[in-house]
Amino acid sequence: MVEQDPTNSFARYGLAMECAKTGDLAAAVTEFRALIATDPNYAAAYYHGGQSLEKLGQLEEARDFYEKGVAATTRTGDAHTRAEIEAALNLLPL
Repeated sequence: MVEQDPTNSFARYGLAMECAKTGDLAAAVTEFRALIATDPNYAAAYYHGGQSLEKLGQLEEARDFYEKGVAATTRTGDAHTRAEIEAALNLLPL
């Protein structure tokens, strides 16, 4: 589905989540980045992208993902996802 319509946010998110689920975290991050590039308000991509980056040990990149996710959820008024992203951000070591 992503090949047929690379801007299909739901399909791209599903692909990213499948990559994460199978342990291909680098591919998952690539897909989350592609999703955010075409749909910067897709809040869950910031949370799960940040989680994947954390698992890869890329903590500063995870922090950046989370911070951008807080901004996106503030723009859209998605308080629930914002709270989840802020919690993940607060758990990152300084």
